[in-house]
Amino acid sequence: MSQFTVRGTFQAREGDRPFETTVDAPNENVARERTFATFGSQHGLKRTQMDVTEVEAQ
Repeated sequence: MSQFTVRGTFQAREGDRPFETTVDAPNENVARERTFATFGSQHGLKRTQMDVTEVEAQ
């Protein structure tokens, strides 16, 4: 498994907020999906409320 840094924004009450998280995944697509699943469940967000702008391998 590789580590990926995922960056983007999510909708908050005050407006769009940036986020950056590190995810273990076999490829970029899985890293993006895991970010949607974990970050969305932690913050109560739907996929449409999140915008992933960059997925970078470390």
